[in-house]
Amino acid sequence: MRRRYNPYSLPPWLRKSRGVLGQFIIPFCIFQGVRTLLFPTAFDVLFLIALILIAFAFKLDLI
Repeated sequence: MRRRYNPYSLPPWLRKSRGVLGQFIIPFCIFQGVRTLLFPTAFDVLFLIALILIAFAFKLDLI
């Protein structure tokens, strides 16, 4: 059976780093989106997709 995710069971340094990453993920997505529009490469597109997936995971409290 799958264990439930409890963010309070994490060490304090990891909880703090999750909070910091949660604050900066949207500006990183916007910056990467503008960069992808100006200089599109395969890596930029894949990196933008990965950032968007991480942002959705933070929004839905999956991470």
